[in-house]
Amino acid sequence: MQIVDTISLIIGSFGVIVIIWGSLVSAIGLCSVELKRFSGDNSFAGRALIRHHLGFYLLMGLEFMIGADIVRTLIRPSLQELAILGSMVAIRTVISFFLNKEMDKGNKDN
Repeated sequence: MQIVDTISLIIGSFGVIVIIWGSLVSAIGLCSVELKRFSGDNSFAGRALIRHHLGFYLLMGLEFMIGADIVRTLIRPSLQELAILGSMVAIRTVISFFLNKEMDKGNKDN
């Protein structure tokens, strides 16, 4: 049981790391695009690309976190744990759906 908890923690932590990494990369990219704006390059496409990349990292991190929740529930399959897992998966799925939809919209605009 301890090893499954550890595996779940590692998977969940990796999801958090992916989100943090994507946020840092996107923040640096946004700063770069905004600094170029001062020289007259008002690139909407650059900002849209950064937004697309951030959405990708958020989705990937959420997927890892859902995986961690599923692994965690395997060792404690009580009704309460299943209800918690179900609600968390539902919330993350809705967030993922709208992020995917936003990313697809961005792809069609480019």
